[in-house]
Amino acid sequence: MFRIRRIFDGLSPANEKAIARIREILKEQFPGVSPEEGESIPEKLRNQLKYGFQTILFAAEKGPGNVHGFALVLHDPILKFCYLDFVAVAGRDAGGGLGGILYERVRKEALDLGCVGLFFECLPDDPGLSREEPVRKQNIARLRFYERYGAVPITGTKYETPLEPGGDNPPYLVFDGLGRKEPLRREKARLIVAAILGKKYGSLCSPEYIRMVMESFRDDPVKLRPLKYVSEPRHAAVAAVLPESERVALFVNRDHAIHHVRERGYVESPVRVEAILKEILPSGLFTEKKTRHFGERHILKIHSAVFYHYLRKVCLPMQEGESVYPYVFPVRNAARPPQDLSVRAGYFCMDTFTPLNRNAFLAALGAVDCALSGARALVEGRHLAYALVRPPGHHAERRLFGGFCYFNSAAAAAEYLSAFGRVAMLDMDYHHGNGQQDIFFSRKDVLTVSVHGHPRFAYPYFSGFEDEKGEGEGRGYNLNLPLPEHITAQDYLDALRRASRRIKEHAPRFLVIPFGGDTCRKDPTGTWALTAKDFENNGRLAGALDLPVLVVQEGGYNTRLLGENVRSFFKGLFEASRSPGARLWSPASRDKRPEPR
Repeated sequence: MFRIRRIFDGLSPANEKAIARIREILKEQFPGVSPEEGESIPEKLRNQLKYGFQTILFAAEKGPGNVHGFALVLHDPILKFCYLDFVAVAGRDAGGGLGGILYERVRKEALDLGCVGLFFECLPDDPGLSREEPVRKQNIARLRFYERYGAVPITGTKYETPLEPGGDNPPYLVFDGLGRKEPLRREKARLIVAAILGKKYGSLCSPEYIRMVMESFRDDPVKLRPLKYVSEPRHAAVAAVLPESERVALFVNRDHAIHHVRERGYVESPVRVEAILKEILPSGLFTEKKTRHFGERHILKIHSAVFYHYLRKVCLPMQEGESVYPYVFPVRNAARPPQDLSVRAGYFCMDTFTPLNRNAFLAALGAVDCALSGARALVEGRHLAYALVRPPGHHAERRLFGGFCYFNSAAAAAEYLSAFGRVAMLDMDYHHGNGQQDIFFSRKDVLTVSVHGHPRFAYPYFSGFEDEKGEGEGRGYNLNLPLPEHITAQDYLDALRRASRRIKEHAPRFLVIPFGGDTCRKDPTGTWALTAKDFENNGRLAGALDLPVLVVQEGGYNTRLLGENVRSFFKGLFEASRSPGARLWSPASRDKRPEPR
């Protein structure tokens, strides 16, 4: 069973392996194409500006990295068209229908992007243009295949004029209207032709040649060749369902509800997760995946063993409904912890309102597994993942719990990802992410950034100041952006833009976002007033970083608005991550005009 997966970048190990196999298939199926064509794929995905188009890559896989075919598409968001550069299937899979599956996926992408149509080149079936019969038979087979989708050559133009006089097999420009009836207007077609010839073949096509081809488009609307090999298109319609492999991989800490402290003022309640699920699941953007169990060794990489084993020892023996609240703190003689386990809680805690109990410990373990499962999904090639967990974790330091947090799930995920390259953490909770700051303070491989309420009025009060920049080799790899008690949505966006600039300087392979919904209006723990539209804009800015992203749920306690705000954030994140280069591009140039496909 094949899955068609969009590859957004060459950053994860799974994507690196897939692109290496795609290069092999490209060389096998198109031996006349220069090696630079395959070698440039990662940079095309990363550097949209340089090549003049947004590059979209699909791989047909049987398991991560086991690629059997691919399609490479160029998207122009200004003129709203897609150009199919390559679609290829490995030799052993040719004729098995995989090419059709890939082409259908490309058509759907073009439709989702709001394109006027899909364009590509196809070698001619006219004996006057294709003189060798074996080659012409292959050309006929290709044109017959595309006619099944309603894609036919544009006629009455000079697009198929050879670059060199007397050249054989000059390509037709084929147009697929994606099953819609709107005609292709002349002026639009001229601009699209100029973009294709100028950006893709700029080093081969002179300005005079491009102008000649453009001016040859005289019919309005443009004329299309009638169907020649099929009586009517059989696959003109395009499915509207988002492919599973491109949805946000959702990992839910389903056992979180065991952690429920029914005490006045304790806002960390199970209804938070249900409020979010109620809003996000109907959106069609998410696909829930099974959470894996990773074991305590991953927790011990970010938390001290003494701290972890204390929590385990004090929590697991407790009875249902029993809790311990810290109430004595080691101002003096911190090196001599009390013998009584309940009294010793203050030795590892930063406040008096975060209770220890059996279920809190178990739920926190589940939250770590969810975050690590999301990190693993990024390594395996997912572009977006969401760990919807309780309890939160970003206040948990190496040897301290507090702020409803016990283990730092997001930090565990960042630690896991750091084995594969640099990581950035962008904390978007109302409260400072003191946990990951403490854990990574002396490291430079994990950049920690936090946008939060100033500690002079916001929890945890003792950290989150601008002058906390890291220490040792980590100096300069911690950035705090504390904001005033009352801000506008623009103030928050400005801070996020500053955070984004620092993240881009770090050039990470992965982005982890400890995400809080407590920045919204009327949250009982915050003072800001961000709306659903603001959350969408914030998500769009994060998505524009064009990185594989893991979002780990932190705070957010206005359950009436929480779900809508989370959905809006992911809407912006998802849309921006699918089309991060929705901006002006400069023309590209190539050494050689490839053999038309």
